[in-house]
Amino acid sequence: MTSPAGPPPTGSGSGEQQRVRLLAVTACPTGIAHTYMAAEKLQQAAESRGIDMKVETQGSIGAENVLDDNDVSTADGIIVAADKDVDLSRFAGKRVLKVGVAEGIHHPEQLIERVRSAPVHEPGGAAAVATSSGGKERSVGYKALMNGVSYMIPFVVVGGLLIAVSLSLGGHTDPSGGLVIPKDSFWMDVNNIGVIGFTLMVPILSGYIAYAIGDRPALVPGMIGGWIANTGSLYDSKAGAGFIGAIVTGFLAGYLVLWIKKVKVPKFVQPIMPIIVIPIVATTALGLFFIYVLGKPISWVFEHLTDWLSGMTGTSAILLGAILGLMIAFDMGGPVNKTAFLFGAGLIATGNQTVMGMCAAAIPVMPLGQGLATLIRKRLYTEQERETGLASLFMGCFGISEGAIPFAAARPAQVIPANMLGGAVAGAIAGVAGVEDAVPHGGPIVAVLGAVSGVPMFFVAVVIGTVVTALTTVALVDLSERRRRGEPGVGTSGAGPEPVLVGAGAGVASGAVGVVAQRSVATAPAPTTSSVTPAEPAAAVEPATSVQPAAPADTEVLSGYLTEETVSVELGAGGKEAAIREMAGLLARSGKVADVDELVATALRREEQGTTGLGEEIAIPHAKTDAVTAPVVGFARSAEGIEWGSLDGTRAKLVFMIAVPEAAAGDEHLRILALLSRKLMDTGFRERLTAAADESAVLGVLREVG
Repeated sequence: MTSPAGPPPTGSGSGEQQRVRLLAVTACPTGIAHTYMAAEKLQQAAESRGIDMKVETQGSIGAENVLDDNDVSTADGIIVAADKDVDLSRFAGKRVLKVGVAEGIHHPEQLIERVRSAPVHEPGGAAAVATSSGGKERSVGYKALMNGVSYMIPFVVVGGLLIAVSLSLGGHTDPSGGLVIPKDSFWMDVNNIGVIGFTLMVPILSGYIAYAIGDRPALVPGMIGGWIANTGSLYDSKAGAGFIGAIVTGFLAGYLVLWIKKVKVPKFVQPIMPIIVIPIVATTALGLFFIYVLGKPISWVFEHLTDWLSGMTGTSAILLGAILGLMIAFDMGGPVNKTAFLFGAGLIATGNQTVMGMCAAAIPVMPLGQGLATLIRKRLYTEQERETGLASLFMGCFGISEGAIPFAAARPAQVIPANMLGGAVAGAIAGVAGVEDAVPHGGPIVAVLGAVSGVPMFFVAVVIGTVVTALTTVALVDLSERRRRGEPGVGTSGAGPEPVLVGAGAGVASGAVGVVAQRSVATAPAPTTSSVTPAEPAAAVEPATSVQPAAPADTEVLSGYLTEETVSVELGAGGKEAAIREMAGLLARSGKVADVDELVATALRREEQGTTGLGEEIAIPHAKTDAVTAPVVGFARSAEGIEWGSLDGTRAKLVFMIAVPEAAAGDEHLRILALLSRKLMDTGFRERLTAAADESAVLGVLREVG
């Protein structure tokens, strides 16, 4: 009996290959262009080889053409071309080849050949990942971190906002207990719910980092490890390790599970490995390791930092304020932060309220600064991050420094130094101004409620620290992005990295597009339609013989967003910026553009995040902006082509521009991009589009899109 996971049977003697059935799953972080480009390329490569292939696309508009149990049971192999996590458990016992989505675009033929000898995916295991040039393995750690951050963000936002609301509406200052909410009150119940959210966010971060690395068996050790890291009492520390400890336990749990999976066990034990053995062994080992090995240094740091700070109380107020601000901003709830906070809170009872005043000024700087950064340079952040930034601003007003954790966890090398610089500035200003805080809490809320003396200078310290953090964050993130975009896709056969937006949830609602196939679009020698509009005759176009009838004139193109007035067969611009400006003018013909300059500026900001040149001589610049009053799409052709930064080196000759208002920028924006990306992978469609004689003929071809 032949194993279903075995290599496909081949004919003997005649060299004729029997019909092979393959499956594929494609997915990119944004779920837009690359998801459908890879699907089309794999489908075309399979058809050219007489192979049956069904491709499931996991795009932003949802999973389509979903693979069912019957598909899997009859498949000879599965190709997973994805740059985000795909559940592989349903493919147990089948040959699975997992690669980056760019590999599916660039080398579909090679993947079809390689999947036949790919390793069999074991239950609870991880499929082997391609290591050829152009793979995405360099970003496994980053993707795992982003996975954890994306799941953590809702807990931070919900927990933080509930705590902030309960403090603002139900709290009052109490010299003996800080900002207090009466027990047994409604607002105390709201506060407790928020605290639960904050308590869970650290284990969630750790658990889903581990999950992204070691799959489901790593989820339990990751979450329990994160809980242990955040509970200092388990290792004799007054403060837990916070989100930094969660990142450590997440990666330790993930890679520990991967290592355990490699251990050879008897066949009768294999079925219970992923659900019993691996979780128990990994959880126990990681938990004890953190309590007995990692926990001791954390406790030591806490104790010695407290002693060191006690020896500095007689030194310069500027120096002490700067040091306390640095510590407050470093780990936002970790041992360093808690050391500074508890040091300041402890001195309140002795009558020294200036130390707490320094801490109180530094506490809101991180969430306020990170929230402000998302407003200053929106293009550097995803839509989800910008929404988190607004929540962070709100939390900062109530002294909840944890609002900045998602940003620090996503980009620690850029955000933590910026936080520390702003915190140090705020603490130093509060110190030199003699700001005092009578309660162990921080942020503008304590000043509003009358717990702070020297209120004007307190707000000066907070505002300056916030601005310093925001500007430093923007500068460092922008520099990091420029360096990332400047990394060349070295190698003649390698697939370059897909341009993506920065930060958490990197996979959410951004519309980044980029990597493309190697083959250039061939210019068709003859047009395919003879439809000509008398009012706008095409320039220098030879008469053509009609090959296919034009679609009815009343058939909508892209839900009516693209019309003949937003189509041009002659794009005169020679450069990208000029082309975008010309395309914006084309869209303005529809009467839906309220501000052409703002539309151009938004589209150019989008280009700075990563090229929208798909390759194959295609570019799809797009913008989400209220400079347009309704969704509108334009198309233009460039005879010479425009340098668009496409990674396959082709110049853009087919240019689409999509503009949607912010209020309608969700599924509609993604749907238009998905429809275009999928259809443009059809070589025949591109040839017909290139050969169309005039605007009316172009519109006839574009009706094929939908």
